[in-house]
Amino acid sequence: MVAGLDGLKVDALARVSTVERIAAVLGRYGLVVVIGWIGALKFADFEAHQIAPLVGNSPFMGWLYSFLTEYTFSALLGVFEVGAAILLAIKPFAPKLSILGSLLAILLFVCTISFLLTTPGVSEPAGGGFPALSLTGEFLLKDIPLLGLSFWTLADSMKAVQLRSSRRASE
Repeated sequence: MVAGLDGLKVDALARVSTVERIAAVLGRYGLVVVIGWIGALKFADFEAHQIAPLVGNSPFMGWLYSFLTEYTFSALLGVFEVGAAILLAIKPFAPKLSILGSLLAILLFVCTISFLLTTPGVSEPAGGGFPALSLTGEFLLKDIPLLGLSFWTLADSMKAVQLRSSRRASE
């Protein structure tokens, strides 16, 4: 009976390991798709106009509109977002560079989460105000788990760098 339990434990561990691998690929490359896609949209005029109220009401970024046009700011943001996505994606080949991608993603999501506090219309008056969220509030709220995922990709890339270093040291 004990032998059967040990076999069960091994099978369960194998399944957990498989789930962890799937979660890692979906987490990392899902984040790449989200950041890359949204970043690519930043080069479209409609997107520049859509983010203008968020950026314009931010004490951290609103001042940038004093010397950058809406489109220029949006395109510059797109460069950072697409760059972060590429850096996140190359982790298997360049984990040190992927650390930079994670740090950029963290910075991007901290900034967008701050819009929850600075953008008018985040709460929904028809729902009685806060904690009822408008569509804008819902859009911004999803950046909280994306921030968490960005921290996970940072830790994952850091582990990969450490693993490479320890392998080289043992050779």
